[in-house]
Amino acid sequence: QVQLTEAGGGLVQPGESLRLSCVVFGPTSEQYPMGWFRQPPGKDREFVSAISWPAATTYYSDSVKGRFTISRDITQNTVYLRMNSLKPEDTAVYYCAAQFSFNLATITRLDGYTYWGQGTPVTVST
Repeated sequence: QVQLTEAGGGLVQPGESLRLSCVVFGPTSEQYPMGWFRQPPGKDREFVSAISWPAATTYYSDSVKGRFTISRDITQNTVYLRMNSLKPEDTAVYYCAAQFSFNLATITRLDGYTYWGQGTPVTVST
């Protein structure tokens, strides 16, 4: 069974940066396509970013494109989300997810992922 643990969330002011991390724990060293999703208060969970495997192609929602960067450290089994120029509308609980199916057609969709972390909250406010 694959387990994901997010970290790095917190309270920041608009314009500041934050880096989230997601450590993947599994019975083997198998790598998966990985995604980041977020759920703003009172809203549905939405796609943020993803990185494929093994090609490492990156994907971003229009709302974060140019501000957020997804990356991975294979040696540490960790996926990162660097968030720059944060806005109040970025406030949400952020979740990482692993796509066991290796399906590029669903790499930006919530229903395309098999394993999910518990989430880490991010609040952007003065």
